[in-house]
Amino acid sequence: MKFLKPTRLGSAALAAIVVAAGTAGAASAATFSGPIKSGLVVYAIPKDTINPYEVIADNGIKTALSKLGGTVTVSSGTVDTAAAQEPSIQSAEQSHANAIIIAGNDPEALCSDLAQAQSAGTDVVSFDSDVSCPNHLFINQANTQQIGESEVQLLGKEIGYKGQIAILSAESTATNQNAWIKYMKVELKLPKYKNMKLVKIVYGNDEPTTSKTVLLGLLSAYPDLRGIISPTTVGIQTAAQYLDTHKKLLKQITLTGLGLPSQMRPYVEDGTVKEFELWNPANLGYLAGYAAANLASGMPLKAGEKFTAGKLGTYTILPPSGGTGLSVVLGPPTVFDKANIKDFNF
Repeated sequence: MKFLKPTRLGSAALAAIVVAAGTAGAASAATFSGPIKSGLVVYAIPKDTINPYEVIADNGIKTALSKLGGTVTVSSGTVDTAAAQEPSIQSAEQSHANAIIIAGNDPEALCSDLAQAQSAGTDVVSFDSDVSCPNHLFINQANTQQIGESEVQLLGKEIGYKGQIAILSAESTATNQNAWIKYMKVELKLPKYKNMKLVKIVYGNDEPTTSKTVLLGLLSAYPDLRGIISPTTVGIQTAAQYLDTHKKLLKQITLTGLGLPSQMRPYVEDGTVKEFELWNPANLGYLAGYAAANLASGMPLKAGEKFTAGKLGTYTILPPSGGTGLSVVLGPPTVFDKANIKDFNF
């Protein structure tokens, strides 16, 4: 399968591509036209309630449900563990929520609680980080394989396809992180990366302090390290902050990954980071909100089903593939650099 390359676009062009991505390949099935139920109650359960990325995504969910006349309760813990999310799932069930939208901190550990909520009539949508539980819809921020491949491509280009590299990830159980890393490893097997070696994967648990600790461990253990990929907004910002105050390291080490433009702008503008990528988390939450509202209003959970997601256009539920169940893909990620980062405010 051929994948689109990551794009460097302004915000207007990005919006157009998101709509196009939502409608692509959706010519056969009719769009679900049943009325959206009024007064829908939705529980948004992010990985945690303090990560700025999660807050932006949650606000996207709120925007969608507000337009549809529903309400959203954001509930989760302050650490990225399944145990911290379980009470929120239970609260959603006890509140007879119409739908749960969850970014799973573990692919399997939450399935029992989610199944119990489903048996009580609550629809389940995962987003950002999937769960492996049956009978739910995953809202994927971008094609999983494309993200993993493009992260390696960005770094390889910047370091001349030579040297030791490492990955600074979030939590070791995060579905999205592990899926992207899987495809990074596959990409690294291509001949053009024969002189690049992945020496270590470390986990900062999406906590700035832990991320800095494991970063320092990397720098100490691998003095010849040439590049770091951090596919997490907390990790890449933490690494950028450290490199920004230790400029001599920039002669040797290149950093890229997935970050928020609002957080990464100063590091791009001063040259600490040349390029990184991401999607719009507000749009991801917005799409998840519309998907949950449509499911809770009677849309069948099956491949080929289409629904309208407000300003983002029409999307199609994709069949299971490559370990991912029924899903919807928001659109391709955007590469940010000095030329375009000022155009993005999320």
